[in-house]
Amino acid sequence: MPAAASKPLQLRRAAPLALALLLALALVADFLWASSSSSSTSNTRAQVKVDRRRAKAKSAKHVTGNLNATYGDLPAPRWAWEEMPAAPVPRLDGASVQIGDLLYVFAGYANLDHVHSHVDVYNFTSNTWTERFDMPKEMAHSHLGMVTDGRYIYAVSGQYGPQCRSSINRNFVLDTETKEWHELPPLPLPRYAPATQLWRGRLHVMGGGKEDRHEPGLEHWSLAVKDGKALENEWQPEIPIPRGGPHRACVVVNDELFVIGGQEGDFMAKPGSPIFKCVRRHEVVYGDVYLLDGNGTKWKQLSPMPKPDSHIEFAWVIVNNSIIIVGGTTEKHPITKKMILVGEVFRFDLETLTWSVIGRMPFRIKTALAGYWEGWLYFTSGQRDRGPDNPGPKKVVGSMWRTKLQL
Repeated sequence: MPAAASKPLQLRRAAPLALALLLALALVADFLWASSSSSSTSNTRAQVKVDRRRAKAKSAKHVTGNLNATYGDLPAPRWAWEEMPAAPVPRLDGASVQIGDLLYVFAGYANLDHVHSHVDVYNFTSNTWTERFDMPKEMAHSHLGMVTDGRYIYAVSGQYGPQCRSSINRNFVLDTETKEWHELPPLPLPRYAPATQLWRGRLHVMGGGKEDRHEPGLEHWSLAVKDGKALENEWQPEIPIPRGGPHRACVVVNDELFVIGGQEGDFMAKPGSPIFKCVRRHEVVYGDVYLLDGNGTKWKQLSPMPKPDSHIEFAWVIVNNSIIIVGGTTEKHPITKKMILVGEVFRFDLETLTWSVIGRMPFRIKTALAGYWEGWLYFTSGQRDRGPDNPGPKKVVGSMWRTKLQL
């Protein structure tokens, strides 16, 4: 009797257990289905993103064609270049002026964390680096505006320190005969790499990058100077330049002032970085050419360069009524978005006001420092390319090259 009574009891206990087991199985199944659904949704979203990227890349290739890394190179004759004694130090974003057979080379980056604060001098007659002396400690180390009257060298504004530190508005003048430095009245505002020239007894400074290093400046100021001294206490406002920005050639020839090439935007300091670490921002390189009219009251736009070109502020010489420009940077690759250096030599004929591509450099390079002496075209320093098939920037150099120029 007791054994018979225990069977219904066991059955009563088994029923709830079976129900609980079924409920647990249902919950597990629901969880697995949900996980599978979520994973499937996640995979679907990821696939959509991949498909969008592929479609975008395909669209870009459809628009630009199948572009290789060197698509930006223009056809140009290959010249025979001769390597000369290298500068004592490599430099990027340095400055230079030529007086007679001497090329004065100033400042610049050795690398992003180290800048120079001295002048090296190259003698084109002996083809040797002959002299070195210090700059004022308060003077900018890169992105200077600079020009000479044949004895005095005027150094304007620029960046003080390494990486992407602040610009300053202090200006200096060097007497190349006595090696003495004097200070000029400060600019109304600091500028990075402003276009700078002497024209009709006045030191003109225009454009450049504003205090944040990225926004293009349009302002144009001038200061009356003579024999290395300022004849005024303050800079005077002039007609703004139509398009602002740094890294452009500024040339006075035949009593006419030209501003050539350049860019809008530049590297900026990373917000909050204690070392002002450089980070890239959007840049627009252009080949615009402007001429200031004889009264200094109006800008006239001329034929643009054969391709957009920047980082050419000291990469020009005047030969046979022509402006010769070497190297620079052009628009970034439309697919890879990488910077592209320039390896062509351009000629601007001052009689016809037309451009031509007349030669090719031994490699592509930006911020080259150019000179010309007795038929020889020279350039030194800057940042060169990664190789013949890769126009991206790599090594900062101090090498000096020359070629016999025939126009």
